[in-house]
Amino acid sequence: MRVLITGGAGFIGSNLCKYLLDLSGYELLIVDNLSYAANIDIVDELKASKNYNFVKCDICDPIKLEKILFDFQPESIFHLAAESHVDRSIAGPSKFIQSNIIGTYCLLEAVTNFLQSLKLQQSKDFKFIHVSTDEVYGDLGEEGLLSNEESPYKPSSPYSASKASSDFLVKAWMRTYGFPGIITHCTNNFGPYQHQEKLVPNSIIRLLKNEQVPIYGNGQQIRDWLFVTDHVEALELILREGDLYETYNIGAHNQMKNLDLINFIISVLSTKLAINETKLKGLIQFVEDRPGHDKCYGLDCSKIKNNLGWQPKNSLHDAIQNTVDWFIENHYSDK
Repeated sequence: MRVLITGGAGFIGSNLCKYLLDLSGYELLIVDNLSYAANIDIVDELKASKNYNFVKCDICDPIKLEKILFDFQPESIFHLAAESHVDRSIAGPSKFIQSNIIGTYCLLEAVTNFLQSLKLQQSKDFKFIHVSTDEVYGDLGEEGLLSNEESPYKPSSPYSASKASSDFLVKAWMRTYGFPGIITHCTNNFGPYQHQEKLVPNSIIRLLKNEQVPIYGNGQQIRDWLFVTDHVEALELILREGDLYETYNIGAHNQMKNLDLINFIISVLSTKLAINETKLKGLIQFVEDRPGHDKCYGLDCSKIKNNLGWQPKNSLHDAIQNTVDWFIENHYSDK
């Protein structure tokens, strides 16, 4: 199957590429503008595969997008290209509006034009999988509730608002044009290759460098932590067996307070590197909370479990261990 992946040089996208290439039957074309968050190392690794192709392109360029589509003739698309860091969206919302909303619109228009050129059966088999976030559902507060696929959208940050807007564009294209879309919402991803601006790699790297680890507010914000390998396995399953026009939540049921997560990482590092745990905990620095900070996210993932038989394979304990090992080996070894 020929699959085009926007944002394929990013964290989730690059892990998805690696996973698909390890399976048989996929030919990939990555479309990415290689922004600051692109993972050049993994892109270089993937180039060795004969089933991997790459084009540098901003998804806000509809003319170039359309040419790419007609040249490659994809049979399905994963749309992951997006600005994704909440802090950056608060400091500068315009890039998020441009990439996440305008970029998604340009892609939808280009794909719609491409689909009109396909034969009927080809267009019926086509899937456009739009990868979104649990943050569009907004703050669950302290009630311990979970968001399901029918929950109302209540985005809090410019980032989540821009992703909610892109979701609504896909929903509108599905309803109005019969566009062959599927929407997924995932919880907080982590794992090897993740950009160090995110909480897990940032904490690991700072601890390894004996630097202070900033935590917003009192660190009691709750997130569900999904190992990226589990996420991409779910995405591939949705590509094969997911139903058009549906939405699927993808989470790990690993809800944990940010402070508890950092303390767990400290415990793992302390054991692996024989560093005093109390000393590492002394590096935690509580800083002023960010504006509009949501207290809690969590997803009800019973739909994907019941309908497609998916559930995460990796425990949080093992996934954190693997992630810490990777950052030690690839960035802070003595080799």
